[in-house]
Amino acid sequence: MATKKVYGIFEDDDVVLEAVKTLRAKKYNVVDVISPFPIHGMDPALGLKRTRLSICTFLYGITGTSLAFLMMYYMNIFDWPMDIGGKPSFAFYKNMPAFIPVTFEFTVLCAAHGMAITFFLRSKILPGVEPHVIDDRMADDRFVMTIEAATGAEAEDAKAAMTAMGALYTKD
Repeated sequence: MATKKVYGIFEDDDVVLEAVKTLRAKKYNVVDVISPFPIHGMDPALGLKRTRLSICTFLYGITGTSLAFLMMYYMNIFDWPMDIGGKPSFAFYKNMPAFIPVTFEFTVLCAAHGMAITFFLRSKILPGVEPHVIDDRMADDRFVMTIEAATGAEAEDAKAAMTAMGALYTKD
């Protein structure tokens, strides 16, 4: 069954936060709020779970650490082995200070790039993707609440409820 999205445009963050709490308590399907800045308490009000982006970042960091050790092993053993004072070419326990900067930098590089790419893919903020602009001022000083409605009557009821909660105007 196709759902219809109804948008309510608000001008105060406290009003939209209270509207979300009230409308969700009245069993409206409030799916999103677009805001020009983070609103404290909005995630629990919308019923959102904690993001798993930090887990992905940790995995990307572990991948970076592994790739750094693999790269240093390859360079010291196969690519350009050097015999310096009879020391082993890849003695992790003896050459630890030499490995730390490279390992740290590669870990940070992979974690940061992986996190950014994952965020862009997950948020569908990619080059060539047209943004869905509901209101011209939604990134400036307006707050947009999205409610999904199953029928036209439910959509009209949602519009009336958002207007009663303080919305400046509503859109389909």
